[in-house]
Amino acid sequence: MHNCFISIVGVIDYREDMLHLTEYLSNLYVELQGHFSDFEIILVNNTGGQSLDDKIQPLDAALKQHVFLLNLSSPVNKNHAIVAGLDRSNGDYTVIFEFEFYNQARLVSALFEESNMGNDIVYLRAKTRQSNLRFRLFYKLFYWILRNYSTLQVDDRAHDSRIISRRALNSLLRLRENLRYMKAIYSIVGYRTTALEVDLPLKHDGTGFGEKFSTSLIAITSFTTFLRSLLLWIFIGSIGFMLAVIANALKVKLTNVDMFGDHHAAVPGWTFLVVLTSIFFAITCLILYIMSIYLSNIYQEIKHRPMYIIESVKRF
Repeated sequence: MHNCFISIVGVIDYREDMLHLTEYLSNLYVELQGHFSDFEIILVNNTGGQSLDDKIQPLDAALKQHVFLLNLSSPVNKNHAIVAGLDRSNGDYTVIFEFEFYNQARLVSALFEESNMGNDIVYLRAKTRQSNLRFRLFYKLFYWILRNYSTLQVDDRAHDSRIISRRALNSLLRLRENLRYMKAIYSIVGYRTTALEVDLPLKHDGTGFGEKFSTSLIAITSFTTFLRSLLLWIFIGSIGFMLAVIANALKVKLTNVDMFGDHHAAVPGWTFLVVLTSIFFAITCLILYIMSIYLSNIYQEIKHRPMYIIESVKRF
């Protein structure tokens, strides 16, 4: 028995979650009652007004006294629903526990034991990811951008389920960003983090490609320098294009032969127009790149992220 107060946060998003709610709560209750001195189960109803009372009322009174139900007025992004549960959490440790693990409540104790090895955040990591070809290519591109254009340590096979210590959760809740990508937030918070590998594969959660794409844009624009780097390469490319076009125009004017060996008659004024257009094209790309630097700096400032997070203070 662990002398510890632990909070469980579960987000109900889909009909499948509601079907497994009774088993989810019952299995968690057995596991928590047998291993922890005190606990609470926080359910976030993100279904858009569907009542869960008929699922919870028949349960044992001893179980129900540990359950807190947060009904959101309208469906929100899953990341925001998770934050709603984390804001309500009072435990020494908080576990975000997905409904797909409803029959594996023992993982809560496994996460806690791993956290007692000196880790503040422990997440469940899938051995494989199951998705169709379109989403596989999308995920590969997305995580490639995160790895190469940010300092984030984001695991591409990480489940949302994880345990978070009180001090790490307090730091996480200081990041009050409206456009959230939780896996990036965990990385920013830092602290010692490790993974617990599970057999359950990481599956597509049912959200459409459009919503996935929107979430990826939030992550890319908020946590990476990819777009700014892209504009830099466009500017460099425009310089190369300008030099090639100017060289070709001058060659035609002087020799009536272009860079590919084709013969052309020199048209009065054509060389000047080509050179002028190429220069203005390169200047436009330069201005866009400079503006992107300023906008990126402004964007970083207005988010008011803490400049640093102190993990601990020791005295000797």
